[in-house]
Amino acid sequence: MVVGKGTASFGKRHNKTHTICRRCGKRSFHIQKSKCASCAYPSAHMRSYNWGTKAQRRRTTGTGRCRYLKTLPRKFKNGFREGQSAVSQKKRAA
Repeated sequence: MVVGKGTASFGKRHNKTHTICRRCGKRSFHIQKSKCASCAYPSAHMRSYNWGTKAQRRRTTGTGRCRYLKTLPRKFKNGFREGQSAVSQKKRAA
């Protein structure tokens, strides 16, 4: 009996080709190639293609915590001032 690439062959597959990527956290890091199939780590640039619109949407700005960006509107409103003490609200009202 000739063994093809169907059910009988799937039982023999027990080696991992991909493991967890340090940058994107997906199970896409190819062990032998040492390259992530999802984010292209260790390349400096993130992997993204215009034909993968939904993939871009999943990892674009706003999908994370935005620790720096979420304070920007307030800082912009105040003219990016630094190192000053706040004006008293009592003085401002009078």
